[in-house]
Amino acid sequence: MPNSAASQTLFLYSTTVSDVGTVRANNQDSSFAGEHLAAICDGMGGHAGGDTASTIAIRSLAHIEHDDIDGDIQAVAHVLESSVIAAHDAIVGKAKHERKLAGMGTTVVAVVLVAGYWVLAHIGDSRAYLLRDGKLTRMTHDHSYVQHLIDMGRITPAEAKNHPQRNVVMRVLGDFDIDPRPDIAIRKAHPADRWLLCSDGLCGVLEDSTIEQVMADCTNQEECAQRLVGMALKAGSTDNVTAVIADATLALDTDAFELPHQTLLVGGAASSSLETIADIVNAPVATAPALRADLSSPATRAAKLIQGHGDDDKTVKPAGQSSRVAQPSTVREEIGDREVPDTGEIPVVQKSDGRITTDPSDPEVAKAIHREQAAQRKATRSRHHRNRFIVILSTIVALAALVGCGWGAYAWSQSKYYLANGDGVITIYQGVNTNLFGVSLSHEVEKTDIEVSSLPESWQSQLEQGITVDSLDEAKEHATFIEKERDKEAQKNQTSDTPSFGAADNAIDNGDGKSDSSGVSGSSNSDKSSSSNDSNKSDASTSTSNGGDAQ
Repeated sequence: MPNSAASQTLFLYSTTVSDVGTVRANNQDSSFAGEHLAAICDGMGGHAGGDTASTIAIRSLAHIEHDDIDGDIQAVAHVLESSVIAAHDAIVGKAKHERKLAGMGTTVVAVVLVAGYWVLAHIGDSRAYLLRDGKLTRMTHDHSYVQHLIDMGRITPAEAKNHPQRNVVMRVLGDFDIDPRPDIAIRKAHPADRWLLCSDGLCGVLEDSTIEQVMADCTNQEECAQRLVGMALKAGSTDNVTAVIADATLALDTDAFELPHQTLLVGGAASSSLETIADIVNAPVATAPALRADLSSPATRAAKLIQGHGDDDKTVKPAGQSSRVAQPSTVREEIGDREVPDTGEIPVVQKSDGRITTDPSDPEVAKAIHREQAAQRKATRSRHHRNRFIVILSTIVALAALVGCGWGAYAWSQSKYYLANGDGVITIYQGVNTNLFGVSLSHEVEKTDIEVSSLPESWQSQLEQGITVDSLDEAKEHATFIEKERDKEAQKNQTSDTPSFGAADNAIDNGDGKSDSSGVSGSSNSDKSSSSNDSNKSDASTSTSNGGDAQ
């Protein structure tokens, strides 16, 4: 593979369009379109993390746009890989310092044109397509779970589009225990090569055949990017949608005319820090053109409602509106746009002759530095004293509230009484039958002579748990009641144990183990029989006497 410039000089021209979409509240995609570098990063990690991660990655890659590597292809590949890994380290470091960003990450797809060759870096599920001679080729292999299932033959590409885990990415940059090294590919560049770098919000809903047709039919770069993003939204994409279109153009005679230069474009979340990127590339940087939205489309109306814009059509950026352009710091200082230059802790001083200086050796600057440092120390001391006073006051208030609550609880407890087992007899206690932080909330008031062991088990069980009453008199009455109930129960038991005497007690044992009461009746009958016999004897005597007389 050659490491010097090719005989035919190719130049890169690119553009990008990024849209928040119809569902998301913010854009977590970031894109870069330059004359040597084109890149897209799809952030993840929630509202506060995804946009930060993708912006960090774009910043880490941006220096490649102006690096002078003298056409060394292998050196560019090494720098591209190192920049991706540096982005990973920066994201991890940011997440460790700000825990709300924990779990953030981003995909990366970047392509660099150097010495007639394409150098491609890729990690994640964002994609790079190359249109050459009217044929579209996917140049990246998704690092996703569904792609793994496709490779294993378990699902088809068509099934992957609706798979419930289609958004699970297996390799990304970020706060994960994953290998951050990107896939690197080098390919010979041809004139009229056209690249599409896109997030999964676009390639996840559009078929490759549709992408191929649009890229082949739209010769205008911006029109091609606009159409692809718009079609993805109309197809029902629920994610941020970003596209970068990059074309390789052949200059037949580079010395015959001055080649035109494009303004570098930054889209998505990274566009909020244009000045930083302008300082990195040391060139003007502009925000990417906004999607030319159809104000009457359902997708646009849904996006406006989700993003809180209501029906205010002014929030939709019309076609042709100029982008914001940020100049590098050197230019901003010259034109006065940089009111406070980035000089660290060195203050900016305007001298009596109108000159502005930040030279620390200047006496006026030195005095300003001393004043600022003294003011900072004073502010720091005041802040520390204020914080200390707040902490002490808060501690005192908390302790007072704790003491007050404790005293209130104790005072309430002393208005209660309960009966319990104390040394084997019923004892009256004042307070409640519990303790607070090891301190008992009750004390003994009076012992009774009622032995607990003489009580039924039901009363003993209640006394073990404590019988609560509202006053001392009520406690005494309850103890008396328990004693009376015990006595009643004892008397009842004594009565049931004493034998009773009656007719049954006169029962006669018949000798066969059975009692018979017929003896009484027999005695009565015997008496009757005896009386009858006596009467008969009297009658017989009378009769004999009469008979004697007759004779």
